[in-house]
Amino acid sequence: MHLLEGKTAVVTGAGRGIGRAVAELMAEHGASVLVNDLDESVGNETAANIRAAGFRAESIGGSVTDPAFPKKLLSAATEAFGSFDIIVNNAGYTNDGLVHKMTDEQWQSMLDCHLTAPFRILREASHVWRDSAKRELDEKGAAFPRKVVNVSSTTGVGGNAGQINYAAGKAGIVGMTKTLAKEWGRYNVCVNAVAYGFIETRLTAAKDSSRTAVVDGNEVEIGIPEGLRDAAIRTIPLQRPGSPREAAGPVLFLASPLADYVTGHVVLVTGGSYM
Repeated sequence: MHLLEGKTAVVTGAGRGIGRAVAELMAEHGASVLVNDLDESVGNETAANIRAAGFRAESIGGSVTDPAFPKKLLSAATEAFGSFDIIVNNAGYTNDGLVHKMTDEQWQSMLDCHLTAPFRILREASHVWRDSAKRELDEKGAAFPRKVVNVSSTTGVGGNAGQINYAAGKAGIVGMTKTLAKEWGRYNVCVNAVAYGFIETRLTAAKDSSRTAVVDGNEVEIGIPEGLRDAAIRTIPLQRPGSPREAAGPVLFLASPLADYVTGHVVLVTGGSYM
């Protein structure tokens, strides 16, 4: 059963982890997928693997925090596949610190990535989707269904010590989701979010001080201290972290016709835990 046959999906941060799993699962269900990643090489690899499996995908490198990037991103989807029907705002990273040690740059980096970047992408999409929906309403009496899935976190709905900046960004995307669901309902655009708990990715692996990444000019350590990892896993009713593939399932549901009457919701994907 191909839930997304004939659809085009744009997935940010899709070179690794959850984003990659989302892109692959959507392609398996018939979608043409535009893969975006800050690291162009891993984005290209994801798209190449999808094509090798017999599905349609293209890739575009670039930072979602670049104010000029949203237009470039959505134009690339239109050029490659003729349109875009689904947007998954997944790109993100963490830049942790306790409030008394946090710099303005650390604070702003999380708002730029997790809140401002999705806002700009969806603002750019609005120019296309609103005009298309108005035309469809005039010609056919109904607008074509379109979907947005924003990625939040349990940190955004419950808070987490040492992540005040990340929590603020992820809480903000929940407010954005609920607001756009109200604004865009008339155009038959469903806007939902997923809030992830402990999903096994390189960002949640045991921390190694030698493993860092440079994101938008910020060098950040990757991973979680092993003691904190173990403690977090013990609080999960299912007693294990989720896999990226398991994280992708709810995104597929929200992007599919099965969720055509679901909008303005935040789905907790946590193995049963809340915070």
